[in-house]
Amino acid sequence: MSTSSNQNARVVITGVGLTAPNANNLKEFREALLTQKSGITHMDVRYMGKVAAGNCNFDENLYQKKKMRRRGTRAGSISIYCAHEALKDSGLSIDSVVKDRTGIYLGITEHGNVETENEIYELHQNNLDASLWSHHHNPRTVANTPAGEVSLNMGITGPAYTIGAACAAGNIGIIHGMQMLQLNEVDLALAGGISESTGTFGIFAGFKSQGALGFHDDPIKASRPLDINRNGIVVSEGGAIFVLERLEDALKREAKIYGEIIGYHINSDAVDFVLPDTQRQIQCMKTAINKANITANDIDIVNLHATGTISGDLNECEAVKAIFEQSENTYINCTKGFIGHAMGAAGALELAGNLPSFKDNKIHSCKYIENVDPNCCLKNLVNGDPIEKKVNIILSNSFGMLGINSVIIIKKYK
Repeated sequence: MSTSSNQNARVVITGVGLTAPNANNLKEFREALLTQKSGITHMDVRYMGKVAAGNCNFDENLYQKKKMRRRGTRAGSISIYCAHEALKDSGLSIDSVVKDRTGIYLGITEHGNVETENEIYELHQNNLDASLWSHHHNPRTVANTPAGEVSLNMGITGPAYTIGAACAAGNIGIIHGMQMLQLNEVDLALAGGISESTGTFGIFAGFKSQGALGFHDDPIKASRPLDINRNGIVVSEGGAIFVLERLEDALKREAKIYGEIIGYHINSDAVDFVLPDTQRQIQCMKTAINKANITANDIDIVNLHATGTISGDLNECEAVKAIFEQSENTYINCTKGFIGHAMGAAGALELAGNLPSFKDNKIHSCKYIENVDPNCCLKNLVNGDPIEKKVNIILSNSFGMLGINSVIIIKKYK
């Protein structure tokens, strides 16, 4: 183990654990994306009735005792499931890692809403008797809960915290894990993003009041990024956690390597609470490309953030055109049409869904777009069937409210 930082240390992904509305592991998720399988259904939300949403269906008690699940949160259960699955996928066991040299870095959009809303609802059902308020409220609602629950469950004693970065958080969790490995603060990182958003009335109501809540009589058509008839976001839950290691450590134990992180950037618009800024998105992508020491034409896949809102899609497509319009090699796809917007988990899930391209040399398409908005008609947009192409480099965009932008670039390891 090195005793000093090495900011040039190469960092690789050696394990992936996930749950999404249409899958509970990477193999299932990849197959769902390649075959256009949606995970969006209708659900009932109190005070609102039927809405489109993306809910996960994994075994909460596979790695967690029922008592601890009752004490904890849905976000925590998602995190615990994904962390165990990622570690297992990496070929490591919890007993084989040095626990005080392992870090947990999870991006989130929001946390605590679910518990607070439910408890206030119960309070009103019980004549405002505050004595019935849960004594678990405080540990359930502190922002570090998801990562903290993983730490408690797995006995990991290194740093464990969540990173609030709106819908850019999935990428930022990964970026932060990489940086902590380069700083030699840890030797192993469990990093990614999680979301429990479908449990909160407020997020549905908030998007509806903005005129940005996606809907359709057929729920699998409710999330329609880039379509001329798109009408907003479908709220989803989920998670994706990656095992990150320094390349030298991964090679030493002969680990399988999904890819190497070669570029990234994070910046802020400083313009508006919710409206994105095209120029800052351009800057974010360009800086990540420069850090990776590559050109736009070297990138095989750009995975769009593409939420399905009118302005969000337009701004991002304008930014992508500015950088990739002249690139013959770059193909464009997006993921939220299949799973909705998994908020803090979105970027991590979307990266996970594209990683297998390094092995199978296929690029999954967007959920079939019936009528592409002319302003979103990007060159080499993959719409319909997957395409076959040798893939060496993937760029993934994730942008969030309050103007936070993140871009990550992964390269096939040879």
